[in-house]
Amino acid sequence: MRRKKRFEGLDALVAERGNALLGTAVLLTGSRAAGEDLLQAALERLMRSWSRVQGDKEGYLRRTLYHLAVDQWRRRRRRPEVLGEIEPPGQPDGTDAVLLRQTLTGALALLAPRQRAVLVLRYWEQLSEAEAAEVLGCSVGTIKSTASRALARLRELTAHGALDGALEMTRSSR
Repeated sequence: MRRKKRFEGLDALVAERGNALLGTAVLLTGSRAAGEDLLQAALERLMRSWSRVQGDKEGYLRRTLYHLAVDQWRRRRRRPEVLGEIEPPGQPDGTDAVLLRQTLTGALALLAPRQRAVLVLRYWEQLSEAEAAEVLGCSVGTIKSTASRALARLRELTAHGALDGALEMTRSSR
C-alpha cells in the first residue's frame, strides 16, 4: 500500500502518454528497441526523483529523455550505429511509407545531437520555440538557428532524390 501511494499518478501518466513518449524516444534513438531502453531509463530516473519533482512530471520525463539521448550520442561518436540501408524507390508497391520513414530516420541519424533534438521537439513534439528552448535549456534564438541549420542539412542529405521520390510516390498512391 505504501509503495502504491509513493508513486501515485505514475500509472496514469504512462497509460495516457506512454505511446507518445515511446514515439519520441524511438525518433531520438533511431530504433524501437533503443527507444524502449531510453524510455525505461528516463522512467527509472523519474521514479528516483518522484517525490522531489514538483508540478509537470511529464515535462521532467521529456527533459530526461532528451538529456539521456544526447548523452548516448556523445558516447557513440566513436562507434556510430548504422540504422539501415536505404534503397532507391522502384515501382509503388505499398512500401513507400516505410521507405519515407527509413529515409527520414537515416537522415536524422546523420545530424548533430542538438540539431536532431531540436527537430524532434519542434516538428515531432510540435513544441513552440520557447517550449523547446526551455526543454533544452537554451535561448529561443539558439532553437531558431539550430532548426534552420538542421533543416538545411536534411535538405543536403536528401538531395540525391530518394526522399523526393518517396514523397512523390506517397502523393500518387492516395
